[in-house]
Amino acid sequence: MKSLRHRTRKPTHPGAVLREDVLPVMAWTQVEFAARLMVSRQTVSDLLHEKRSVTAAMAIRIARVVGGTPESWLRMQGALDLWTAEMKFKN
Repeated sequence: MKSLRHRTRKPTHPGAVLREDVLPVMAWTQVEFAARLMVSRQTVSDLLHEKRSVTAAMAIRIARVVGGTPESWLRMQGALDLWTAEMKFKN
């Protein structure tokens, strides 16, 4: 069964969703967000700049702080990881 998702479009990194959609609405700085997640500012910076993946533990933290489910945050990361792997094998 073929996926209906267009495979040439790179899935959105969860950090981009947080950076573009969540933090502006909440009016939180990276420092405030890091404190709410109980992680370092560097961890949040790496996540928001798409240098760090969302782990299961981070997905739980994000869901508790901003909403959604841990599964939804992990699905976003999983879609990106799978797409990245597919592109490596394609080339």
